[in-house]
Amino acid sequence: MADYKDSENTLLMETTKGAVVIEMRPDLAPNHVARIKELVREGFYNGIVFHRVIEGFMAQTGCPHGSGTGGSGQKLKAEFSKEKHKRGTCSMARAMDPNSGDSQFFICFTDAPWLDGQYTVWGEVISGMENVDQIKRGEPVRDPDSIVSLKVAADA
Repeated sequence: MADYKDSENTLLMETTKGAVVIEMRPDLAPNHVARIKELVREGFYNGIVFHRVIEGFMAQTGCPHGSGTGGSGQKLKAEFSKEKHKRGTCSMARAMDPNSGDSQFFICFTDAPWLDGQYTVWGEVISGMENVDQIKRGEPVRDPDSIVSLKVAADA
């Protein structure tokens, strides 16, 4: 296993396009990080597709139905911060209600300052962004790419 700064707060995501490593930020969003780790350890994200992928914006995943209509069934209170949405940022998707984040999240392809302070930033891609860049685009995506497996590095 590679040596990560904090293996308990590092995610190893294997996608159909290759490996992606995400450093989680419990300092910014402790409740979101705890819930994501809980879901990861249950195997919730394994096999889930990137259902909404917008060129020049972001790749979204985390819906068990593959449509953007579902979640794990546990809504999270927003944990907004001053952290910027930039290339590689991992942030929670939500409905109009700021406290409606659940299991869906997105990874920014580029800077998205209009999201700053409006969505909960919980992590950042620290390696494998070139693989995120190759995820098939679409709303919805035809024949979407998926998360093959998602693990906490401490468990790998």
